[in-house]
Amino acid sequence: MPVITTIDDLKRMHKRRVPKMFYDYCESGSWTEQTFRENTSDFDKIRLRQRVAVDMTNRSTATTMVGHDVSIPVALAPVGLTGMQHADGEILAAKAAEKFGVPFTLSTMSICSIEDVAGKTTAPFWFQLYTMKDEDYTDRLIQRAKDAGCSALVITLDLQILGQRHKDLKNGLTAPPKFTLPVIADLATKWGWGMEMLGTKRRFFGNIIGHVANVKDPSSLHAWTAEQFDPALDWNKVAKLMEKWDGKVILKGILDAEDARMAAKLGADAIVVSNHGGRQLDGALSSIRALPSIMDAVGDQVEVLLDSGIRSGQDVLKAMAMGAKGTMIGRAYIHGLGAMGQKGVTAALETIRKELDITMALCGRRHVEDLDHDILLIPEDFEGRWKEN
Repeated sequence: MPVITTIDDLKRMHKRRVPKMFYDYCESGSWTEQTFRENTSDFDKIRLRQRVAVDMTNRSTATTMVGHDVSIPVALAPVGLTGMQHADGEILAAKAAEKFGVPFTLSTMSICSIEDVAGKTTAPFWFQLYTMKDEDYTDRLIQRAKDAGCSALVITLDLQILGQRHKDLKNGLTAPPKFTLPVIADLATKWGWGMEMLGTKRRFFGNIIGHVANVKDPSSLHAWTAEQFDPALDWNKVAKLMEKWDGKVILKGILDAEDARMAAKLGADAIVVSNHGGRQLDGALSSIRALPSIMDAVGDQVEVLLDSGIRSGQDVLKAMAMGAKGTMIGRAYIHGLGAMGQKGVTAALETIRKELDITMALCGRRHVEDLDHDILLIPEDFEGRWKEN
């Protein structure tokens, strides 16, 4: 096994091993990709205060997230098409998360179904729900998640309208891939990936195929999903979904203080400050820049998690020091999965854990729950000086 010291090591391996359309699906944003880039570059603007002569024995990165004990304040975020990055990808990622002691979130648009993941793991996982126009399907999906023992419902709020991702359109993204000449030429260099995919029956959207009338193949699936994301989603509908679930609810896709207040008012157990990894509204603030105003608005009313841009343990530390109670990673673990399957996901988590632990110690803190603004040097204009409306 190669020596892995950063997520970028896994990213390079991921790019070499996985077909271009699926790597690009992971490593891209919408339109100009400004928000996608700033999700990571804005973390670099925050500096750390080194502290010395502090007893650094008995350190711990353990804490809780939404009532779960976790070894590090990180959950695996919902990522569609994960089973196209590696055969049985969602199952392998869930297994790695369970063994490491962090939550795994299964996407509605996963390749492996809710039942597939539940049948191969023992720890409860979170289920992410996209709101669809087909209310009967949504109700049955929620019930399936309940039957599988999912411990929290993650309702994604920022995908009523699908953002345009140029690379996906140019690559002709489908699951499984259509055998066009460019795709065939690319697959000819990805034999390892191809052999693994031939060895699994899970190559379609497992939460949809077989669960929706008249959706039996990729072409009918594409037509159905293109019409299904619900542009009429509003806070009343969110409240009804929360009632139907009747358990822990996490609202994901919050980037504005007013929306954060509404989520808290509804009684969400947690919110996720997220811009969908820069894949929806290009030109929106990075998640880390949006975090301070949201903490000011609701930090004492609801558990706040941060998603979009986390690529290292230092990123986790900075988010926690700015008030977040935990973080979610998507691309970071997908790079590991695409590179080396379950071992790669574990490598990504261990890379983040080690950097978090060492950085925390060098900043003079022994416990992740002791991280605060005092260890940060934040530019005066970090949140931006904008003309008032």
